[in-house]
Amino acid sequence: MLRLQAPLPDDFTLATADQLVDRIAAAKQTLGDRLVILGHHYQRDEVIRWADSVGDSFLLARFAADNEVATDIVFCGVHFMAESADVLTGPHQRVILPDLNAGCSMADMANVDQVEESWDEIAAITAIDRVVPITYMNSSAALKAFVGRNGGAVCTSSNARAVLDWALAKGDKVLFFPDQHLGRNTGFTMGYGEADMRVWNPHEECGGLEERDVKDATLLLWKGHCSVHQRFRPAHVEAARVEYPGIEIIVHPECAHDVVEVADRVGSTERIQEWVRAAPAGAALAIGTEIHMVQRLAREHADKTVVSLDPLICPCSTMFRIDAPHLAWVLENLVAGTVVNQIVVDADTAGWARTALGRMLAIT
Repeated sequence: MLRLQAPLPDDFTLATADQLVDRIAAAKQTLGDRLVILGHHYQRDEVIRWADSVGDSFLLARFAADNEVATDIVFCGVHFMAESADVLTGPHQRVILPDLNAGCSMADMANVDQVEESWDEIAAITAIDRVVPITYMNSSAALKAFVGRNGGAVCTSSNARAVLDWALAKGDKVLFFPDQHLGRNTGFTMGYGEADMRVWNPHEECGGLEERDVKDATLLLWKGHCSVHQRFRPAHVEAARVEYPGIEIIVHPECAHDVVEVADRVGSTERIQEWVRAAPAGAALAIGTEIHMVQRLAREHADKTVVSLDPLICPCSTMFRIDAPHLAWVLENLVAGTVVNQIVVDADTAGWARTALGRMLAIT
Protein backbone atom coordinates (compact mmCIF):
# COMPACT_ATOMS: atom_id res chain seq x y z
CA MET A 1 0.00 0.00 0.00
CA LEU A 2 1.42 3.38 -1.00
CA ARG A 3 1.94 5.81 1.85
CA LEU A 4 3.62 9.16 1.62
CA GLN A 5 6.20 9.98 4.27
CA ALA A 6 8.19 13.10 3.45
CA PRO A 7 11.94 12.95 4.12
CA LEU A 8 12.94 14.34 7.51
CA PRO A 9 14.87 17.61 7.76
CA ASP A 10 18.65 17.21 8.01
CA ASP A 11 18.43 18.50 11.57
CA PHE A 12 17.02 15.08 12.51
CA THR A 13 18.75 12.72 10.11
CA LEU A 14 22.22 14.14 10.81
CA ALA A 15 21.82 14.35 14.58
CA THR A 16 23.96 12.01 16.65
CA ALA A 17 22.44 9.30 18.82
CA ASP A 18 23.26 11.29 21.97
CA GLN A 19 21.70 14.45 20.55
CA LEU A 20 18.52 12.58 19.71
CA VAL A 21 18.36 11.12 23.21
CA ASP A 22 18.59 14.62 24.70
CA ARG A 23 15.96 16.01 22.30
CA ILE A 24 13.48 13.17 22.82
CA ALA A 25 13.91 13.37 26.60
CA ALA A 26 13.35 17.13 26.59
CA ALA A 27 10.25 16.90 24.40
CA LYS A 28 8.79 14.08 26.46
CA GLN A 29 9.32 16.04 29.66
CA THR A 30 7.68 19.14 28.16
CA LEU A 31 4.65 17.20 26.92
CA GLY A 32 4.19 15.46 30.27
CA ASP A 33 1.01 13.51 30.96
CA ARG A 34 -0.65 14.58 27.70
CA LEU A 35 1.75 12.23 25.87
CA VAL A 36 1.80 8.44 25.77
CA ILE A 37 4.36 6.56 23.69
CA LEU A 38 3.48 2.99 22.75
CA GLY A 39 6.11 0.50 21.57
CA HIS A 40 5.43 -2.81 19.87
CA HIS A 41 7.71 -5.72 20.84
CA TYR A 42 9.32 -5.68 17.39
CA GLN A 43 10.58 -2.09 17.60
CA ARG A 44 14.24 -1.07 17.78
CA ASP A 45 15.76 -0.58 21.22
CA GLU A 46 16.38 3.12 20.47
CA VAL A 47 12.58 3.47 20.29
CA ILE A 48 11.50 0.99 22.99
CA ARG A 49 13.54 2.83 25.63
CA TRP A 50 11.01 5.72 25.43
CA ALA A 51 7.83 3.62 25.48
CA ASP A 52 5.36 4.07 28.32
CA SER A 53 3.94 0.65 27.45
CA VAL A 54 5.40 -2.24 25.45
CA GLY A 55 3.23 -5.04 24.08
CA ASP A 56 1.34 -6.45 21.13
CA SER A 57 -0.91 -4.30 18.97
CA PHE A 58 -4.23 -4.90 20.74
CA LEU A 59 -2.78 -4.63 24.24
CA LEU A 60 -1.23 -1.28 23.32
CA ALA A 61 -4.43 0.06 21.76
CA ARG A 62 -6.36 -0.89 24.91
CA PHE A 63 -3.66 0.76 27.06
CA ALA A 64 -4.08 4.00 25.13
CA ALA A 65 -7.87 3.85 25.35
CA ASP A 66 -7.70 3.32 29.12
CA ASN A 67 -5.46 6.38 29.58
CA GLU A 68 -8.02 9.18 29.41
CA VAL A 69 -5.56 11.86 30.53
CA ALA A 70 -3.29 11.50 27.50
CA THR A 71 -4.35 13.44 24.43
CA ASP A 72 -1.45 12.53 22.14
CA ILE A 73 -0.77 8.83 21.48
CA VAL A 74 2.47 8.20 19.59
CA PHE A 75 2.25 4.63 18.34
CA CYS A 76 5.63 3.13 17.51
CA GLY A 77 4.42 0.23 15.42
CA VAL A 78 2.81 -0.02 12.00
CA HIS A 79 -0.17 1.53 10.27
CA PHE A 80 -2.91 -0.98 11.16
CA MET A 81 -1.90 -0.72 14.84
CA ALA A 82 -2.29 3.05 14.83
CA GLU A 83 -5.69 2.63 13.15
CA SER A 84 -6.83 0.22 15.87
CA ALA A 85 -5.71 2.70 18.50
CA ASP A 86 -7.69 5.48 16.80
CA VAL A 87 -10.76 3.22 16.67
CA LEU A 88 -10.58 2.47 20.38
CA THR A 89 -9.45 5.80 21.84
CA GLY A 90 -11.67 8.76 22.68
CA PRO A 91 -12.49 11.79 20.52
CA HIS A 92 -10.14 13.96 22.61
CA GLN A 93 -7.18 11.72 21.74
CA ARG A 94 -4.98 11.89 18.65
CA VAL A 95 -3.00 8.93 17.37
CA ILE A 96 0.30 9.62 15.62
CA LEU A 97 2.49 7.23 13.60
CA PRO A 98 6.12 8.45 13.47
CA ASP A 99 6.65 7.18 9.90
CA LEU A 100 3.70 6.84 7.54
CA ASN A 101 5.59 4.24 5.51
CA ALA A 102 5.62 1.86 8.48
CA GLY A 103 3.07 -0.58 7.14
CA CYS A 104 2.60 -4.33 7.42
CA SER A 105 3.19 -6.54 4.38
CA MET A 106 0.71 -9.12 5.69
CA ALA A 107 -2.02 -6.55 6.31
CA ASP A 108 -1.45 -5.16 2.82
CA MET A 109 -2.04 -8.62 1.29
CA ALA A 110 -5.78 -8.17 1.85
CA ASN A 111 -7.52 -4.92 0.98
CA VAL A 112 -11.21 -4.25 1.33
CA ASP A 113 -11.87 -4.20 -2.42
CA GLN A 114 -10.37 -7.67 -2.80
CA VAL A 115 -12.30 -9.00 0.17
CA GLU A 116 -15.62 -7.59 -1.04
CA GLU A 117 -15.04 -9.07 -4.50
CA SER A 118 -14.16 -12.43 -2.98
CA TRP A 119 -17.25 -12.26 -0.76
CA ASP A 120 -19.41 -11.78 -3.84
CA GLU A 121 -17.75 -14.73 -5.59
CA ILE A 122 -18.34 -16.97 -2.58
CA ALA A 123 -21.96 -15.77 -2.38
CA ALA A 124 -22.49 -16.91 -5.97
CA ILE A 125 -21.49 -20.46 -4.97
CA THR A 126 -22.79 -21.07 -1.47
CA ALA A 127 -25.19 -19.59 1.11
CA ILE A 128 -23.29 -16.48 2.20
CA ASP A 129 -25.39 -16.11 5.36
CA ARG A 130 -23.72 -19.32 6.56
CA VAL A 131 -20.20 -17.93 5.97
CA VAL A 132 -18.60 -16.00 8.83
CA PRO A 133 -15.76 -13.59 8.00
CA ILE A 134 -12.94 -13.45 10.53
CA THR A 135 -10.04 -11.03 10.27
CA TYR A 136 -6.79 -11.19 12.18
CA MET A 137 -5.89 -8.11 14.21
CA ASN A 138 -3.12 -7.54 11.66
CA SER A 139 -5.48 -5.96 9.15
CA SER A 140 -6.74 -2.54 8.19
CA ALA A 141 -9.62 -0.79 9.92
CA ALA A 142 -11.56 -1.18 6.66
CA LEU A 143 -11.34 -4.98 6.93
CA LYS A 144 -12.31 -4.92 10.58
CA ALA A 145 -15.33 -2.85 9.56
CA PHE A 146 -16.15 -5.35 6.79
CA VAL A 147 -16.36 -8.25 9.24
CA GLY A 148 -18.34 -6.07 11.64
CA ARG A 149 -20.94 -5.33 8.96
CA ASN A 150 -21.11 -8.98 7.88
CA GLY A 151 -21.57 -10.67 11.24
CA GLY A 152 -17.94 -11.59 11.84
CA ALA A 153 -15.28 -10.72 14.38
CA VAL A 154 -11.62 -9.88 14.83
CA CYS A 155 -9.17 -12.33 16.39
CA THR A 156 -5.66 -12.18 17.79
CA SER A 157 -3.05 -14.92 17.74
CA SER A 158 -3.98 -15.64 21.37
CA ASN A 159 -7.72 -16.06 20.92
CA ALA A 160 -8.02 -17.32 17.33
CA ARG A 161 -9.34 -20.71 18.44
CA ALA A 162 -12.07 -19.23 20.64
CA VAL A 163 -13.14 -16.90 17.83
CA LEU A 164 -13.21 -19.70 15.24
CA ASP A 165 -15.18 -21.91 17.64
CA TRP A 166 -17.71 -19.08 17.95
CA ALA A 167 -17.82 -18.55 14.19
CA LEU A 168 -18.42 -22.20 13.37
CA ALA A 169 -21.14 -22.43 16.00
CA LYS A 170 -23.09 -19.77 14.08
CA GLY A 171 -22.14 -20.71 10.51
CA ASP A 172 -20.95 -23.54 8.29
CA LYS A 173 -17.68 -22.06 7.08
CA VAL A 174 -15.22 -19.25 7.74
CA LEU A 175 -13.43 -16.87 5.41
CA PHE A 176 -10.23 -16.15 7.37
CA PHE A 177 -7.85 -13.34 6.41
CA PRO A 178 -5.22 -12.13 5.91
CA ASP A 179 -2.84 -14.78 7.35
CA GLN A 180 -3.33 -18.30 6.04
CA HIS A 181 -0.85 -19.79 8.54
CA LEU A 182 -2.62 -18.61 11.69
CA GLY A 183 -5.88 -19.90 10.22
CA ARG A 184 -4.40 -23.26 9.27
CA ASN A 185 -2.56 -23.80 12.56
CA THR A 186 -5.68 -22.90 14.53
CA GLY A 187 -7.79 -25.21 12.38
CA PHE A 188 -5.50 -28.14 13.12
CA THR A 189 -5.70 -27.49 16.87
CA MET A 190 -9.49 -27.64 16.53
CA GLY A 191 -9.34 -31.07 14.92
CA TYR A 192 -9.78 -30.05 11.29
CA GLY A 193 -7.54 -31.53 8.59
CA GLU A 194 -6.23 -30.43 5.21
CA ALA A 195 -9.39 -31.74 3.57
CA ASP A 196 -11.38 -29.15 5.52
CA MET A 197 -9.23 -26.22 4.37
CA ARG A 198 -8.67 -24.43 1.08
CA VAL A 199 -6.42 -21.49 0.29
CA TRP A 200 -8.26 -18.60 -1.36
CA ASN A 201 -6.02 -16.71 -3.79
CA PRO A 202 -7.57 -13.25 -4.34
CA HIS A 203 -5.54 -12.76 -7.51
CA GLU A 204 -7.29 -15.62 -9.29
CA GLU A 205 -10.89 -16.05 -10.36
CA CYS A 206 -12.94 -17.71 -7.63
CA GLY A 207 -9.82 -17.76 -5.47
CA GLY A 208 -8.23 -20.29 -7.81
CA LEU A 209 -10.69 -22.91 -6.57
CA GLU A 210 -13.37 -25.11 -8.09
CA GLU A 211 -16.94 -24.60 -6.90
CA ARG A 212 -16.80 -27.97 -5.17
CA ASP A 213 -13.77 -26.82 -3.14
CA VAL A 214 -15.62 -23.75 -1.91
CA LYS A 215 -18.68 -25.78 -0.94
CA ASP A 216 -16.69 -28.51 0.81
CA ALA A 217 -14.26 -26.32 2.74
CA THR A 218 -14.91 -25.36 6.34
CA LEU A 219 -11.99 -22.93 6.42
CA LEU A 220 -11.29 -20.69 3.43
CA LEU A 221 -7.83 -19.30 4.17
CA TRP A 222 -6.74 -16.10 2.48
CA LYS A 223 -3.40 -16.40 0.68
CA GLY A 224 -1.44 -14.06 2.93
CA HIS A 225 1.51 -14.43 5.25
CA CYS A 226 4.01 -12.65 7.50
CA SER A 227 7.28 -12.11 5.67
CA VAL A 228 9.28 -12.63 8.87
CA HIS A 229 7.54 -15.72 10.26
CA GLN A 230 7.36 -17.46 6.89
CA ARG A 231 11.17 -17.49 6.79
CA PHE A 232 11.42 -20.14 9.51
CA ARG A 233 11.83 -23.72 8.31
CA PRO A 234 11.94 -27.20 9.92
CA ALA A 235 15.64 -27.24 9.03
CA HIS A 236 16.16 -24.35 11.45
CA VAL A 237 14.55 -26.42 14.20
CA GLU A 238 16.77 -29.42 13.39
CA ALA A 239 19.90 -27.27 13.39
CA ALA A 240 19.02 -25.67 16.74
CA ARG A 241 18.48 -29.06 18.35
CA VAL A 242 21.89 -30.22 17.11
CA GLU A 243 23.70 -27.09 18.27
CA TYR A 244 21.94 -26.90 21.65
CA PRO A 245 20.93 -30.38 22.87
CA GLY A 246 17.76 -30.16 24.95
CA ILE A 247 16.83 -26.71 23.64
CA GLU A 248 13.16 -25.69 23.70
CA ILE A 249 11.77 -24.43 20.38
CA ILE A 250 9.11 -21.71 20.66
CA VAL A 251 7.47 -20.27 17.56
CA HIS A 252 4.73 -17.83 16.65
CA PRO A 253 1.51 -19.24 15.09
CA GLU A 254 2.14 -17.13 11.96
CA CYS A 255 4.86 -19.70 11.10
CA ALA A 256 4.11 -22.37 8.50
CA HIS A 257 2.44 -25.52 9.81
CA ASP A 258 5.47 -27.77 9.15
CA VAL A 259 7.46 -25.58 11.56
CA VAL A 260 4.69 -25.54 14.15
CA GLU A 261 4.52 -29.35 14.01
CA VAL A 262 8.16 -29.75 15.10
CA ALA A 263 8.23 -26.91 17.65
CA ASP A 264 7.78 -27.49 21.37
CA ARG A 265 5.48 -24.53 21.97
CA VAL A 266 3.46 -22.18 19.79
CA GLY A 267 2.18 -18.84 21.03
CA SER A 268 1.67 -15.11 20.62
CA THR A 269 4.32 -12.52 21.41
CA GLU A 270 2.87 -12.13 24.90
CA ARG A 271 2.89 -15.90 25.50
CA ILE A 272 6.46 -16.18 24.23
CA GLN A 273 7.50 -13.52 26.75
CA GLU A 274 5.77 -15.40 29.54
CA TRP A 275 7.41 -18.71 28.64
CA VAL A 276 10.89 -17.20 28.52
CA ARG A 277 10.36 -15.51 31.90
CA ALA A 278 9.13 -18.77 33.42
CA ALA A 279 12.01 -20.90 32.08
CA PRO A 280 14.56 -21.91 34.74
CA ALA A 281 18.05 -20.47 34.87
CA GLY A 282 20.33 -22.30 32.46
CA ALA A 283 17.51 -23.12 30.04
CA ALA A 284 18.14 -22.87 26.30
CA LEU A 285 15.37 -21.51 24.08
CA ALA A 286 15.25 -20.86 20.33
CA ILE A 287 12.55 -18.35 19.40
CA GLY A 288 10.86 -18.17 16.02
CA THR A 289 9.78 -14.55 15.81
CA GLU A 290 11.13 -11.08 14.98
CA ILE A 291 14.77 -10.54 15.92
CA HIS A 292 14.47 -7.34 17.98
CA MET A 293 12.16 -9.06 20.44
CA VAL A 294 14.42 -12.13 20.60
CA GLN A 295 17.53 -10.06 21.23
CA ARG A 296 15.74 -8.06 23.93
CA LEU A 297 14.66 -11.27 25.66
CA ALA A 298 18.23 -12.55 25.51
CA ARG A 299 19.53 -9.42 27.25
CA GLU A 300 16.78 -9.43 29.85
CA HIS A 301 17.38 -13.10 30.68
CA ALA A 302 21.16 -13.36 30.71
CA ASP A 303 20.92 -16.45 32.96
CA LYS A 304 19.39 -18.35 30.01
CA THR A 305 20.46 -19.04 26.43
CA VAL A 306 17.92 -17.27 24.20
CA VAL A 307 18.64 -17.35 20.46
CA SER A 308 16.84 -16.68 17.20
CA LEU A 309 15.64 -19.77 15.37
CA ASP A 310 16.87 -18.21 12.11
CA PRO A 311 20.63 -17.60 12.20
CA LEU A 312 20.39 -15.13 9.29
CA ILE A 313 18.37 -12.75 11.48
CA CYS A 314 15.50 -11.11 9.62
CA PRO A 315 14.00 -7.97 11.16
CA CYS A 316 10.53 -6.74 10.27
CA SER A 317 11.52 -4.22 7.60
CA THR A 318 8.39 -2.13 8.04
CA MET A 319 8.61 -1.98 11.85
CA PHE A 320 12.25 -1.04 11.35
CA ARG A 321 11.22 2.26 9.73
CA ILE A 322 10.38 3.76 13.11
CA ASP A 323 13.60 5.16 14.54
CA ALA A 324 14.89 7.84 16.91
CA PRO A 325 14.94 10.64 14.28
CA HIS A 326 11.26 10.06 13.40
CA LEU A 327 10.29 9.88 17.07
CA ALA A 328 12.15 13.11 17.83
CA TRP A 329 10.48 14.75 14.83
CA VAL A 330 6.89 13.98 15.86
CA LEU A 331 7.54 14.90 19.50
CA GLU A 332 9.19 18.23 18.74
CA ASN A 333 6.33 19.07 16.40
CA LEU A 334 3.88 18.37 19.24
CA VAL A 335 5.87 20.67 21.51
CA ALA A 336 5.59 23.36 18.82
CA GLY A 337 1.83 22.81 18.62
CA THR A 338 1.89 20.99 15.28
CA VAL A 339 0.39 17.53 14.82
CA VAL A 340 2.09 15.49 12.09
CA ASN A 341 1.22 11.99 10.84
CA GLN A 342 -2.09 11.78 12.65
CA ILE A 343 -3.97 8.57 11.81
CA VAL A 344 -7.71 9.13 11.52
CA VAL A 345 -10.30 6.42 10.79
CA ASP A 346 -13.60 7.78 9.48
CA ALA A 347 -16.61 7.47 11.79
CA ASP A 348 -18.50 4.80 9.83
CA THR A 349 -15.46 2.56 9.46
CA ALA A 350 -14.52 3.07 13.09
CA GLY A 351 -18.03 2.21 14.26
CA TRP A 352 -18.17 -1.11 12.42
CA ALA A 353 -14.59 -1.94 13.39
CA ARG A 354 -15.54 -1.40 17.04
CA THR A 355 -18.46 -3.77 16.50
CA ALA A 356 -16.08 -6.49 15.26
CA LEU A 357 -13.65 -5.86 18.12
CA GLY A 358 -16.52 -5.85 20.59
CA ARG A 359 -17.64 -9.29 19.39
CA MET A 360 -14.11 -10.57 19.94
CA LEU A 361 -14.06 -9.24 23.48
CA ALA A 362 -17.48 -10.77 24.19
CA ILE A 363 -16.27 -14.14 22.89
CA THR A 364 -13.02 -14.20 24.84
